Amino acid sequence: MSKHDTDVKSLAHTKWNCKYHIVFAPKYRRKVFFEEKREAIRDILRTLCQWKGVEIIEGEICPDHVHLLVSIPPKMSVSGFMGYLKGKSSLMLFQRFGNMKFAYRNREFWCKGYYVDTVGKNTTAIKSYIANQLKQDKESDQLSLFDPRDPFTGSK
Repeated sequence: MSKHDTDVKSLAHTKWNCKYHIVFAPKYRRKVFFEEKREAIRDILRTLCQWKGVEIIEGEICPDHVHLLVSIPPKMSVSGFMGYLKGKSSLMLFQRFGNMKFAYRNREFWCKGYYVDTVGKNTTAIKSYIANQLKQDKESDQLSLFDPRDPFTGSK
């Protein structure tokens, strides 16, 4: 077993091992995570997780969504943490990139929902899935070729 499979942490009177696989996306699944924004969102998510005492075990920022494998203390709910993470990160992104305010009205950067799954003893499988997610996305984009012809200009 790996270190993260048997990693038990403790609070004052509690032993815990709570890991979650979380996936969330920007509003309208816009592909905004490129170059400088990708690095910025990575730094922002790391900072916010450190402030809350949440450990990021594995993470991947794909062009139109974010995968995180995190260890959240049991004193904090997943929904409360996600509200904090998405709210604060959108404010920090709009502060860093002022021109994004016009693309996202009312400073709504993230979609309302997210996907969360408890990891249990499958930590290594989830880590490898997240690590290979960007590669799989690029391969699937290669399969869907762009057809420059207009489909509405056919013959009568």
